[in-house]
Amino acid sequence: MGIKMEQLLSNAPVLLADIGHNKILYHLVVIVLAAIAAFIPRYFPILFFSTRKIPEWFNEWMKYVPVSLFTALVVKNVFITTAGYHFVPFGHVEQIFAALIVMVIAYFTRSMSISVIGGLVAVWLLSMVI
Repeated sequence: MGIKMEQLLSNAPVLLADIGHNKILYHLVVIVLAAIAAFIPRYFPILFFSTRKIPEWFNEWMKYVPVSLFTALVVKNVFITTAGYHFVPFGHVEQIFAALIVMVIAYFTRSMSISVIGGLVAVWLLSMVI
């Protein structure tokens, strides 16, 4: 015999409150809620922009967003300390050299993935040497 949906919904607060005995149900609910929370911010922009003509200037502007975000993350990690958030121009020498190598790789390949992989390899090799 199966459980009817009304029975499950009427007992949901009790089932979720008793976490010690129903960890599987609790984890399933958390997973479903997390999936919904991850899905909604991705779905609504697609739904909104799929029926509209996007201006050319917006598309041109959006081409620079991934590069600028990537640059901001890299510059923060290379030149800002985590203890006090101070600017340190030569605090991570191997990462500065790796960033220069990434710039060269990105210039010639125009590929974000190849640049990231090249940067990771460069940091790894330079951290072993320097």
